[in-house]
Amino acid sequence: MKRYIIPIVSVLACMLLLLHSSCQDDDNSLGALIAPADLSMEARIIGVDDENEYGDGSGLVEFKVSAQHATNYKFVFSDKSSKNTSNGTYTHRFTTPGINDYVVTVLATGTGGISTSKTLTLRVFSEFDDPKTKSLLTGDGSKTWYIAKALPAHLGVGPSGTFTPDYYSAAPNEKDECFYDDAMTFSLENDGSIAFEHDNKGETFFNASYLSVAGGSGGDDQCLAFDTSGKKYVNLAPSSSEAPGTPGTQFIISDGGFMNYYIGTSTYEIMKIEDDYMELRAIMGSDDSLAWYLKLTTDPEGGGGNGGEEEEMLQTQFDELVWADEFDQGSEPDAASWNYETGNNNGWGNQEKQYYTEDNAVVEDGTLKINLIAENIDNFQYSSSRITTQNKYDFQYGRIEVRAKLTEGGGSWPAIWMLGSNFTEVEWPGCGEIDIMEYKGNEPDITHGTLHFPGNSGANGLTQSTGVSNAATEFHNYTVEWTEEQIIFAVDNKIFHKFDNTSDTPFHQPFFIILNVAMGGTFGGAIDPAFQQTAMEVDYVRVYQ
Repeated sequence: MKRYIIPIVSVLACMLLLLHSSCQDDDNSLGALIAPADLSMEARIIGVDDENEYGDGSGLVEFKVSAQHATNYKFVFSDKSSKNTSNGTYTHRFTTPGINDYVVTVLATGTGGISTSKTLTLRVFSEFDDPKTKSLLTGDGSKTWYIAKALPAHLGVGPSGTFTPDYYSAAPNEKDECFYDDAMTFSLENDGSIAFEHDNKGETFFNASYLSVAGGSGGDDQCLAFDTSGKKYVNLAPSSSEAPGTPGTQFIISDGGFMNYYIGTSTYEIMKIEDDYMELRAIMGSDDSLAWYLKLTTDPEGGGGNGGEEEEMLQTQFDELVWADEFDQGSEPDAASWNYETGNNNGWGNQEKQYYTEDNAVVEDGTLKINLIAENIDNFQYSSSRITTQNKYDFQYGRIEVRAKLTEGGGSWPAIWMLGSNFTEVEWPGCGEIDIMEYKGNEPDITHGTLHFPGNSGANGLTQSTGVSNAATEFHNYTVEWTEEQIIFAVDNKIFHKFDNTSDTPFHQPFFIILNVAMGGTFGGAIDPAFQQTAMEVDYVRVYQ
């Protein structure tokens, strides 16, 4: 049986009724100013029964309030948290361990800001306690956290049904400066509560879905002026998900507080926390199918190693070389291994600006050079090459390793990738696509590894990125390790992306290899008007099984 505690009862739930009204002259431009009337509040402690007088230990209480002429309700709790709601319903979790009395005030606001209030006291049992996380979060005093901008995947997003940023992860220093200069301080107060102060230097990085909150508009994330000043408070609570290997704790920031990236939530699940490093997961406020991820550090420069862990290195299970091209013979790609794809083919589905020829891929000095040149050819302003092993070589499972030096110049888009060999029968994305390496000349310190397949194609491909600071001036090894169970992406054997290759993906068939350099388009982006020429150089392509 669940017990309802309403504001006319017992010694254990004393209610103080505070009603007030405001006397103001009517402003005819606003219409009549009407104070909310007949304010009622009902509270239901979850889990109350004959054996649990103060609840089941979850600390959860459901509130329902209503009033005539009310347009908004604000709950103010004596645990220093608060909540605004327009419909008058809210479930709050009280988190102080043990049986405690809490004062709850609700303010119902009508037109012109006139409000009416009501207060009650509840006695609630909470058995949740996580002193270790509280200590690590606050340093048993005060601790300031910053985005770990030097680490891969310091910002990421994935489906809410998983616990990894499968859709996207940011490379080091990829975002605007206003995303990186926030300082978020957690302080332990004398009464054991956790205070929160957020210094955003006057600007906040807003998700595109929330630009209107700060008066912005448009389709991309933006830095917008926003006031985050003032002290807020943090409550620790048990996690609402079942993420494995985590502390099992989340925190909720009062008064709409947030952790530097505005995604419409104040609740953050702690995935990992150490003395100087923390990983958080948050469900997006406007879309509960998306989970966002943040990595934070106590280092103001955004360092912090690799999240307290050594970089994970690729330990290959494939050591027999079964196919290779070392590009050390002739002056052009070997016709026994490679085909040319020529023309523009309607922008290759990506609004690309280059025209592919058979002349822009040359072999010299022990490397393949795919030259991207600013020149007029068949009404296009850029020429390049695209070569494939389709119908000449394909393979299923193994390790493909390509040693390459990438391009320079805004708009250039080199790629090392594979398509399912059934491409002509089922077309894309049903055939599957494995992008071993993609790169933008406009973002010269970042490379990407991506998978495309039905349900996750185009802009929704499952992608991760990693920092490669000298990709255009030095050769690096770009590798995919592909098995029946998993697909792993690495640069110089340092893993940056893992994918569980379930039975319902198209990655259980032979694939062929593609090398090309595109220009502009949906991925390459804006083209430098001063661009003249660049090249992707490939030292070798090797396949091991």
